[in-house]
Amino acid sequence: MSKTPVAADTSKAKRSPLQAVLDGVEAVGDKVPHPAIIFVVLIGIVMAGSQIFAWTGASVTYENANIVTDEIETITVSVRSLLDADGIKFIFTSAVDNFNNFGVVGVILVAMLGVGLAEEVGLISAMIRRLVILTHPRLITFMVVFLGVLSSVATDAGYLVLIPLGAAIFHSLGRHPLAGLAAAFGGVAAGFGVNILITPFDGMVTEVANEALHTVSPLTLDVTANLYFGIVSTLFVAIVCTIITDKFVEPRLGAYEGAPPEHTDALDDDEKRGLKFAFRAMIVSVLVLLALALPTGAPLKGSFLSAIIFVVMAVFLATGIAYGYGAKTIKSSTDIINPIVKTFSGLAGLIFLLLIISQFIAYFNYSNLATVGAVNMADALEESNVSSFWLLLGFVAIVLLVDVVMPGGLPAWAILAPIFVPLFWNLGVGPDVVLAAYRVGDSPMNALTPLMPYFALIVTFAQKYRPKAGVGTIVSLMLPYSTVLIVTWTALFLAWFGLGLPFGPGDIPHP
Repeated sequence: MSKTPVAADTSKAKRSPLQAVLDGVEAVGDKVPHPAIIFVVLIGIVMAGSQIFAWTGASVTYENANIVTDEIETITVSVRSLLDADGIKFIFTSAVDNFNNFGVVGVILVAMLGVGLAEEVGLISAMIRRLVILTHPRLITFMVVFLGVLSSVATDAGYLVLIPLGAAIFHSLGRHPLAGLAAAFGGVAAGFGVNILITPFDGMVTEVANEALHTVSPLTLDVTANLYFGIVSTLFVAIVCTIITDKFVEPRLGAYEGAPPEHTDALDDDEKRGLKFAFRAMIVSVLVLLALALPTGAPLKGSFLSAIIFVVMAVFLATGIAYGYGAKTIKSSTDIINPIVKTFSGLAGLIFLLLIISQFIAYFNYSNLATVGAVNMADALEESNVSSFWLLLGFVAIVLLVDVVMPGGLPAWAILAPIFVPLFWNLGVGPDVVLAAYRVGDSPMNALTPLMPYFALIVTFAQKYRPKAGVGTIVSLMLPYSTVLIVTWTALFLAWFGLGLPFGPGDIPHP
């Protein structure tokens, strides 16, 4: 079949100023120490900063939406030192709990058990080649990005499955695998806050918004309040990321000079039989899951999304084993265990890094530095005495800044919503608008901040195709996506707001 043309090697061509800047970002980023050392240094900075601000008595008072008690709480938070008696005690006594409570570790280990087996026995490769055969080459990039945006329905599964899949798809087509990785990462991370469907994230942020709204109004925001804007934004993000990938990121990377794909596009008879077995296993798995989730009193009824990571693991295990027996890559139980052991062996460096990151996040949260900083920025914006249009733009800017140190969507929203939802309500702007603005500010930075929990995993995925890849590699890849989306998506939001278009069917009358 025909393949999408690959850009010539731009390393020998004249570089544009922007390409030169990104090359510089990558070069500088990749020369910095190992990420573990970076986080050790950051721990030292947090310790010193916590002591300095504790000496100054830095504190804030704000209202927080408590989604557990269904109440608005007035909270006063002070910066806590990590170098006083209590702080030192916390450092020495919390290390194990910090790692155990760092949910990303368990998510990665559980999901990769199934995904790793499927990859090692050949299922992933065969699926990719089948997908490539069925998809027009011109639509590959859009498909990868679009699936990435949609993956937020399955919470974190996109980070674990789709990003390495995007790299492998591009590699199989003779395109640069890091471009595929970037396209998928852009869709998964930068588009996480929107979807054409209602996601678990929608339910959480809507509940927080309602708790904040109830301080000034008895009205309730529906979970579909941003659905119209979300559908348009999903397509918008997919199109923008596709253009960035095809017109800028991949040409900048040039031709891939690493190992060629291990397989041709054609599937042999064993692989075709393996895919048939895997498809049958998938059907059985879906039927079992439906039986566990749909009937009244079923074990997973109402809890299916909470079990999604285990579901991903189980489905990949079932289909991987079925494929292996069909394709004859599994002939005994040893052929099942060895691929899993090999997968876990490859995660050793990542697990060590996550150990360090878990300590950093715990220390940072203990110090309250992020909370104090976010509330102070919000107070400054509230006191600026400007129109709602410019306040919304300023709010997006604050979300971008907060997301650098507090990525993940919900934590920052729990702090900002009780401040800004009532503020904008009193200015005649409904909570549906504020929530849409938050999505626009929160999502693009997810692809750029190294503090995003899965960032280290993305570096590991990149090292499969570029062994010396580091933080700088990923930052330089994702900087165009985040920068362009921040500008264009904010413009789309402001135009939507300015035209008075409804953000969804579940919005409420503006005050």
